[in-house]
Amino acid sequence: MTTDPAARSGPPAVDAARLWAGGAATAVIAALIAVVGIALVRGVFGIPILAPEGDGAWGDASTGWYAAGAALAALLATALVHVLLLTTPQPLRFFGWVVALATLIGVVAPFTSGADLDAKVATAALDLVLGIAIWSLVSSVARSAVRSGPRRRPGPAV
Repeated sequence: MTTDPAARSGPPAVDAARLWAGGAATAVIAALIAVVGIALVRGVFGIPILAPEGDGAWGDASTGWYAAGAALAALLATALVHVLLLTTPQPLRFFGWVVALATLIGVVAPFTSGADLDAKVATAALDLVLGIAIWSLVSSVARSAVRSGPRRRPGPAV
């Protein structure tokens, strides 16, 4: 007699240490993407993103705040996916929607400011890259941190 796997399956076991280690690594990567993106946009293209043009390629303290915000976004995404993994059906689908909509907010928001068009486009592009990076990395980490049921050694089929 076989049992229905859905009947015995409860919430998946989540390896929280693995999930949060990946989330921390994602936070570091997101912060570095922000710094590299700002250095590229300001230093190479000369577009005054996030600070007046006179602040130079590294800008002012807003560069650090932007990098910290990117890292915080990655940690919030990790917290969100952890809660979703424990409580919802198809958690990665919901996670994808939330991150996509949050990224869309980040892409549209610069266009509500009075900045020049090139600064708006550069900021929107950087926000898009950050959103994609956070989504792909946290989703991947979440998939690797989920264990569905006890593992059995392969043996003869009964």
